[in-house]
Amino acid sequence: MALPSAAELPSPREPGAPYRVCLVCLGNICRSPMAETVLRAELTAAGLDGAVVVDSAGTGDWHVGDTMDPDARKALAGRGLDGSAHRARQFEPSWLSRYDLILAMDSRNLADLRRMARAQGEDTDRIRLFGAAGEIGGQDIPDPWGGGPDEFGHVLDLLGAAAPVIAARLARLLETAG
Repeated sequence: MALPSAAELPSPREPGAPYRVCLVCLGNICRSPMAETVLRAELTAAGLDGAVVVDSAGTGDWHVGDTMDPDARKALAGRGLDGSAHRARQFEPSWLSRYDLILAMDSRNLADLRRMARAQGEDTDRIRLFGAAGEIGGQDIPDPWGGGPDEFGHVLDLLGAAAPVIAARLARLLETAG
């Protein structure tokens, strides 16, 4: 698989400091924490643990403080991954300047984050679609909330296809920036 230039990802805000990535969905109990868990595993496998810091948040506030959806945790566990430590957070406008890269799970989340960035006078170039960054056709990661094992499994398949590409792009970016 040919990887596009690492220059396609935003350069680090602070060279030498860990590259900070935030994954964002609607409620931060399904997609973004699953993506966080999957991407962390890929980054560890790529030797980037500590060089890249990944966390997640939601655009909405109704699940703040909640654990990951039980079906999301179960789907992760079925693939040997642990999401039990997760607690939902809401993305705050003040966080825009703290992250090197913000990856939205779908077009609605992307639009909400970019609108927030414009209102704060922040650059929207650091806000991308997870599916585009992971070369899975730029597609939205569908919300499995309220679905069954098949929906959660499909989301994990998409995240699992995109995460290695994102990890490889980050490795290349950090190699050229380092």
